[in-house]
Amino acid sequence: MKTFTRLLLASSIATALLSGCDNKAADAQTTRIQESVQENTQEAVQAATVLPSPVETFGKPVIYQVLPRLFGNTNTTNKPWGTIEENGVGKFSDFTPNALREIRELGANYIWYTGALHHAVVRDYTEFGIANDDPDVIKGRAGSPYAVKDYYSVNPDLAEDPGKRLQEFEALIERSHDAGLKVIIDIVPNHVARNYHSLAKPEGVRDFGADDDTSVAYARDNNFYYVPGEPFQVPVAEDGYQPLNGESHPLVDGEFKEVPAKWTGNGSRAPQPAQGDWYETVKINFGVRPDGSHDFAELPQDYAQKDFRAHAAFWADKDVPSSWEKFREITDYWLAFGVDGFRYDMSGMVPVEFWSYLNSSIKMQKPDALLLAEIYQPDLYRDYIHLGKMDYLYDKVGTYDAIRAVMEGKAGTDPLVDIQHSLQGIEDNMLRFLENHDEQRIASPEFAGSAAAGKPAMVVSATISGAPTLVYFGQELGEPGADDAGFGKASRTTIFDYWSVPTIRRWNNEGAFNGENLSESEQQLRDFYQRLMQFSSESKALQGEYLDLHKFNRTQSEGYGDRQFAFARWAGNERLVVAANFADAERKLTLKLPAELVQQWNLKDGQYPLQEQLAGNVDAALKVEGGEGAITLELMPQDSVILQLDN
Repeated sequence: MKTFTRLLLASSIATALLSGCDNKAADAQTTRIQESVQENTQEAVQAATVLPSPVETFGKPVIYQVLPRLFGNTNTTNKPWGTIEENGVGKFSDFTPNALREIRELGANYIWYTGALHHAVVRDYTEFGIANDDPDVIKGRAGSPYAVKDYYSVNPDLAEDPGKRLQEFEALIERSHDAGLKVIIDIVPNHVARNYHSLAKPEGVRDFGADDDTSVAYARDNNFYYVPGEPFQVPVAEDGYQPLNGESHPLVDGEFKEVPAKWTGNGSRAPQPAQGDWYETVKINFGVRPDGSHDFAELPQDYAQKDFRAHAAFWADKDVPSSWEKFREITDYWLAFGVDGFRYDMSGMVPVEFWSYLNSSIKMQKPDALLLAEIYQPDLYRDYIHLGKMDYLYDKVGTYDAIRAVMEGKAGTDPLVDIQHSLQGIEDNMLRFLENHDEQRIASPEFAGSAAAGKPAMVVSATISGAPTLVYFGQELGEPGADDAGFGKASRTTIFDYWSVPTIRRWNNEGAFNGENLSESEQQLRDFYQRLMQFSSESKALQGEYLDLHKFNRTQSEGYGDRQFAFARWAGNERLVVAANFADAERKLTLKLPAELVQQWNLKDGQYPLQEQLAGNVDAALKVEGGEGAITLELMPQDSVILQLDN
């Protein structure tokens, strides 16, 4: 049995766990997996078993991010710090075929289930064998999705029957696939919950830290870092904070037993982290010594030009830190379960060599797996793509920040030109978004204050490159993220509390998902998103060539200023001009096309009709004269056009 064929065995174990079969069968399968893992050879790499996806692969994905805890919750109570009984909770079962079909018709082809994994929560599930979690080391009542407690299970809150939560999640994956949606879940390699303990791990898999030498701060095969001789202390509360808002609870006593103390998730080495630290989590050791040096094989720089097969072969005979192997077991498990990709939390805090090791393993098994990294260090982008074998990275420190400044009236569009130039060669690897669970809602007063302000920004974001576009649930309805939920505050939809989302509730409409309860402006906004997302995922030109028109028009076109932005995209016979107006006033202008584009498109002097691809109600034509082009436009406030040259 070769290394990469172990995935089929992992699938058998997952099935055994789901069906509650006799442990002897699972033990036998586990033994075979362990044997196969030991045969980590070049021959094994070449004999990799490929798991086909049941859903078509898309060249320019649209990812719909959603928190199951909130999506199906129609309870209107929304009491700050409310319990699950008071405020309700969404379930896996709320993603009905009807709901998933509507998400697919929005233009999405991937769905990212945020918070699906079992993370620490303040609720008693001891009847299911789950130990209670301590509110002293939990953020909120429903807990952070990024404080994972059991990597081999899912959040019991989300199941109709917590004892069958894995079966219910497996059914959700099947429904998602049936709707034409691939499934992404989070993996959080940098840290785990302070009270990590897996009940659902396959036989033979060891918990993080189970074999650590806790007498030393660091050892290569320790999973955690330690403060020897020092017990962990709960942070000193700041700004009047109290766990559960001061509610009496048997475990709220200002103490959490952890001896010796572990380093906190954000890297704090103090036995008593600060309130602002990620105190609910502990940092994973990937073989990085406390002084920052590495305790593993270095990946040669020429591997930036090599494919994932070469990377898998490189690591096949290497001795790697224990934490690397544990995360490989985790991703193997979920690939066998049926997921189609992973979103990696805080990837820049984990060495690029680990990503080469993990991602090449994943790609050997599932070449079309989508691998998305949250990262905020532009100087690392190319290494994490070429050496780390990531498919996509967050384009936050760049396009998002620049577009947000335009939307808020704090800057003009000129910086977008240089940002695009800085991403040359990797522009199609940069995920574009205007909202996600970390960012403020567009319609919140703390951001743009209006969902309409997001329309030109979304057109630019979705069409400027061949990269994926992320839509955060409720964004397409203008959700403002209002009200304090308890731990989670206004402007961001809470990820820490039991809560419901007003716009999603109205769209849900007792499971009809027909929009009848939406306001006219909400319906119009969703229609805009649907047309834009469908177009962006289907257009070949958006995966083709790009030419900036902004800098040229800033000097050549009257009426064109730093509240407008324009560019051309083309592939084959599909030729597009995109123009966006970020101003809150109508703008009349003549958009100029430089001679180099006219020549590239092989246009002779004359008049060429243009078809608008979003609203379809723009009467425009391209006039070519003297080798240059011009398009006369009237752009409405906060509006955009995608003009296609009529062949």
